[in-house]
Amino acid sequence: MTNSEVLKILESAPVVPLFYNSDSEVACKLIDACYQGGARAIEFTNRGEKAAEVFAVMVEYCKDRYPTMALGVGSIANVQQAGLFMNSGADFLVSPFIDKSLADFAKSHDIFWTGGCGTLTEMQTAYSWGVPLLKLFPGNIYGPGMIKAAKAPCPWLKIMPTGGVKPEEENLSAWFSAGATCVGMGSQLFVKKDDGEFDYDQITKKLIHSMTLALK
Repeated sequence: MTNSEVLKILESAPVVPLFYNSDSEVACKLIDACYQGGARAIEFTNRGEKAAEVFAVMVEYCKDRYPTMALGVGSIANVQQAGLFMNSGADFLVSPFIDKSLADFAKSHDIFWTGGCGTLTEMQTAYSWGVPLLKLFPGNIYGPGMIKAAKAPCPWLKIMPTGGVKPEEENLSAWFSAGATCVGMGSQLFVKKDDGEFDYDQITKKLIHSMTLALK
């Protein structure tokens, strides 16, 4: 997918589930639960030894079942990792920080990339590199007020908070009222049963609820 195609998906289905799991079968079940909940973009976090292996399985799984799903990879630390996951079929890449070499790599390959920002200067710097969406990270530290404050003088910025986003009306309303384009949601979404297994039905229900609130 191109930059513009991914951005369009993020704007139309503005809750992006984030997760990592070392079991490819579980990861694919999570995709099912997220898709049924309305997600059309998923960020798989590059935080385990099996990340590349599991992601490759996820890409194959989605090809026939969910061809419109944008599959991305988070926690990208360098150009080598970016190339590895791009070649595995990633539609977008996300880093916890901004980096010019990653921005240039993404631009040269027309693949969507964003990195974590904590100041208005970082956001505008990334924007000047051609980054279409700025990741506010960690969102729980900055809060919705940061987005509102940033967009007041710079309304052209599109911002996605990650961290501190919850599937609750008060929380989501605060983020989107402040001007968030979309949000990344992790552990708060992926609830488990008492036996430690994921509660796939509850994940779907929480995502449906969150997506409804986000699109109000």
